[in-house]
Amino acid sequence: MTTANAPVLELDRLGKVFSADGHKVTALDDVSLSFARGECHAIVGESGSGKTTLANLVLGLIGATSGSIRFNGTALGRSRTREQKRAIQLVQQNPLSALNPRRSVGASIRLPLDVHDLGRSSERNDRVASLLREVGLEAEHARRSPRGLSGGQRQRIAIARALACEPELLVLDEPTSALDVLVQARVLDLLQRLRRERGLTYLFITHDLAVVRAIADRVSVFQKGRLVDTGPVETIFSDPKSAYTRELIGAIPVVTEAEAALRAAIRAGTPIPAEAE
Repeated sequence: MTTANAPVLELDRLGKVFSADGHKVTALDDVSLSFARGECHAIVGESGSGKTTLANLVLGLIGATSGSIRFNGTALGRSRTREQKRAIQLVQQNPLSALNPRRSVGASIRLPLDVHDLGRSSERNDRVASLLREVGLEAEHARRSPRGLSGGQRQRIAIARALACEPELLVLDEPTSALDVLVQARVLDLLQRLRRERGLTYLFITHDLAVVRAIADRVSVFQKGRLVDTGPVETIFSDPKSAYTRELIGAIPVVTEAEAALRAAIRAGTPIPAEAE
C-alpha cells in the first residue's frame, strides 16, 4: 500500500543511449531522483541537456538503456497498464499541435474519458463542462474549435484534457514558454491552484529559471545528460554547487517591476489580474 509520505516517482541510476549512424549518444547518464507527493519538481537545462529524454522515459514513450523507474513503488517498463497510463499525463509546450483542429474542444477533452472508460457515457459531457470551469473557461467553449481560441485558452484546454484522466503526476513540458508574460502568470497561477486542490505532483520541464523560482519547490539541473545540481529552490538559488548552475542563474534577465510582482503573487497564491484571452 502506498503511504502518504512515499515518493510518487523514483528514478534509480536511469540512463538512455541512442544509436545513430553507427555512433552512440548518451542522452541521460546515471540519474537518480525522487519526486515527493504533491510537489512541483522542476527539471532545468539547456537544449540537449536530457530534459525531454527524461520526460519521455517517465511517460513510457521510449525505453531506458539502464536503471529503473518506480511509480508509487511499482517498477515501470515501457509497456504500461491502462491505470499507469491514466495516472501519468502530459501537458505539451504547444497546445495547438497537441489538440486536433478537426475536433471540437469538448470532443478533445472527452476523448480520454472514452478511452479510459471513466464515468458513465451519458454523464461525460457534463464532466467536460465541469473540467472547463475548473480551468477558468465556460462550458460553451466545448463547442468551439481550438484554432479560434487564444494561446492561453488553448493551454487551459490542454490542462483540462490531462485532468480528465484524474492523474497523480503531470509532466509539464515548457507549458508557458509560448505565452506572453501576463498570460503565462495566469496559467502558472492556475497550475498552482490545481496542485493544491487536487494534490497533484508536477514534473515541470523548463529552461526558464524565473518560472522555476515562481512555481517550483525543488529543482534539478541537467547538463549534457548528467544531473549537476538538485535541491530546494531556495538552496539552489542561494548556494548553487556547480559552475553550470551558477552560470544559468547569472543569465536570468532582469525583469520589470510588473513581472516581478506577478511572480511574487504566484508564489504567495494571491489573485492575478484578469487578462484578455
